[in-house]
Amino acid sequence: MKIALVGSSGGHLIQLYHLKEWWEKHERFWVTFDKEDSKSLLKDERKFWCYSPTNRNIKNLIRNTFLSLKILWKERPDIIISTGAAPAIPFFYLGKLFRCKLVYIEVFDRIDAPTITGKVVYPICDEFILQWEEQKKFYPKGVVYGGIL
Repeated sequence: MKIALVGSSGGHLIQLYHLKEWWEKHERFWVTFDKEDSKSLLKDERKFWCYSPTNRNIKNLIRNTFLSLKILWKERPDIIISTGAAPAIPFFYLGKLFRCKLVYIEVFDRIDAPTITGKVVYPICDEFILQWEEQKKFYPKGVVYGGIL
């Protein structure tokens, strides 16, 4: 199984990294921002740098969409897993066209409200993982696994 781990740097990346016991057994690659934390954490991993900033930045959304098409065409992952944020959106929607399994993990620190990325990718996910029971009110088909950290 080949895995694409897609997420912003910072807390999103840390949560994906905490799944190491699972992903280290598989062929994988990462897509994240070219930042000091991701360079350090992923120094021995295959990675692709996506464009940032992504908050309300249409130009980088378009650039990341073309980047995701290029990466998905070349790499052909079986599964895409993400904890968000914005880089996940083009990877998930194009990944669906490539028949990838899509797994989204709603972030640990959003209990009272859904994330924008979560709301956008929820309809197309094969599995939508929640870390809090309270998140079920926003994502009724989500599965509560508990906290990753």
